[in-house]
Amino acid sequence: MNDCLRAYLYLHFCVFLWGFTAILGKLISLSALPLVWWRVVLCCGALWWFLPKAQLRALSRRTLGRMLGIGALVGLHWLCFYGAIKLSNASVAVASMAVASFFSSLLEPLLLRQRVRWYEVALGLFVLPGMALIIGHLDWTMRSGFLVGLLAAFLAALFTVLNKRLIDAEAPPAWPMSFMELLGGLIICSAALPFVALSGAELTLQPQPWDWLWMLLLAWGCTLLPYYLTLTAMRHLTAFAANLTVNLEPVYGVILAGLFFGEHREMSPGFYAGVGIILLSVFGHPFLVRWFGKPHTAP
Repeated sequence: MNDCLRAYLYLHFCVFLWGFTAILGKLISLSALPLVWWRVVLCCGALWWFLPKAQLRALSRRTLGRMLGIGALVGLHWLCFYGAIKLSNASVAVASMAVASFFSSLLEPLLLRQRVRWYEVALGLFVLPGMALIIGHLDWTMRSGFLVGLLAAFLAALFTVLNKRLIDAEAPPAWPMSFMELLGGLIICSAALPFVALSGAELTLQPQPWDWLWMLLLAWGCTLLPYYLTLTAMRHLTAFAANLTVNLEPVYGVILAGLFFGEHREMSPGFYAGVGIILLSVFGHPFLVRWFGKPHTAP
C-alpha cells in the first residue's frame, strides 16, 4: 500500500469518527464554550502522558508559536461548530460544513502561492444553490445556527491550509504538533471564559454525570486519534483534497442525526435536495481532476 492510499484511508476513517461529533455535541448538556474547553482539556491531559518530550523540545520557538496560533483557529472552529448545533441542530451544523472545500479552493492558492484551479472554484460555486435550498427551507430559529456553521467551515479550511503550509515547510512530528495545537485551542477557550461569564450569559462548567462518558468519547475517540491521523495523512495530501474528503462528514452526520434524534422529521425535502447538490460537488471533483488537472496527491 503506497503512502497516498494509506493517507486517504486514514482520512476517511477520521471522517467517519467525526461524523459522531455532532451527535455527541447534541448529547452533552453543556453550552458550546464549556463543551469545547473540556474537550481540549481532556485531550491535552492525555497527550501529555505519552508525548515524546524530546520531540517537543527539539522544535523552535517560532514553530511552537505557529502551532499555538493554528490551534487557536481550531478552538474557534469548534466553538462555532458546537454553537451552530446549539443554535439549530446537528443536521444543520454538519450540512454547513460542506462548504469548507470551496473556502479551501480559494485559500490554498492564496496562502501557498499556487495557481487557482478554476474547476475547484466552479465546484464551490455549484455548492451555492445547495446552500440556498438549505437556508431557504430553515425556519428563522435555525438560520443563525447555519450562518455560524458557515463561519466554522471557513475556519476549518483556514487552519487546514495553514497546517499544510507548516507541514510542507518543516515537517514537524505529528504528536508534538497535535499537543501544541490542542494547547492553542485550550488557551483561546480559557481566555474566552471570563468574558462570557462577565457578559451575563449562562455558563456552567460542571458536566452532568452522563456528560463525562460522552466527553471522553468526544475527546479521545473523535478528537485525539483523528487529529493525529489527519496530521499524518496531510504529509501526502493537499489541503483541498483533505477538506474535500472531510466534506463527507455531512453524509455520516445527517444520517446519524436522523437515526439518533429523528431530525429527518424536522427537515423539508428542500433541505435534503440542498445537501444532495453539495454532495454531488464532492463526488464530482475526482472526475474534474481527471479531465482538467492533476490528482491532488504528493508523489
